Amino acid sequence: MDAEKLGRSRFLNLFFKPAGATMESRLRQWLFDPRETLRGADIKSGQTVLEVGCGTGFFTLHAAEIIGPSGHLIAMDPLSDFVDRVKKKVQDAGLKNVEVVRRDALKTELETASVDLVLLFGVVPYPTLPLDRLLPEMHRVLKADGTLAVWLFPVSFGVPTAILRSGLFTKPGKKNGVYTYRRSESRDHSQPKS
Repeated sequence: MDAEKLGRSRFLNLFFKPAGATMESRLRQWLFDPRETLRGADIKSGQTVLEVGCGTGFFTLHAAEIIGPSGHLIAMDPLSDFVDRVKKKVQDAGLKNVEVVRRDALKTELETASVDLVLLFGVVPYPTLPLDRLLPEMHRVLKADGTLAVWLFPVSFGVPTAILRSGLFTKPGKKNGVYTYRRSESRDHSQPKS
């Protein structure tokens, strides 16, 4: 499945428009404080962060504030409408530390070992992001001491166990509903374990 091609689909962009409105609602802000969730990911000033599936930017602006001007946030989504919306928000906020890209997370085109923290917030499990292809790419872009932070909503469907079974990550903890995994170096990770 080519997520980039799907992201340009007029039908899918229209289909996800109501979801975008829900993502930006005040009720969601009240129910799920984005800053509290980001604290669970242990996001820090100066980090290079990849936000996979940024949607309408629910976490993006808050993450950019936390990492500060010395940090770099790459907000990635395959849907062109979402990317355009987040770009406008970033521009309106005057943020210079955010790069918003329309791209498939299975083929990020990022340099190997270039990211301190990957945020997978509310994007797995999802049919266009199969873990057997997503996890090796996240492992590739993370630095040796990098962290994968996963916030699962509404249900996990065994994702935490699947991440550990891949052998690509070890699990040091869970805080504020966010599972955090350290990048593993224990074996050749070109192919995940079956």
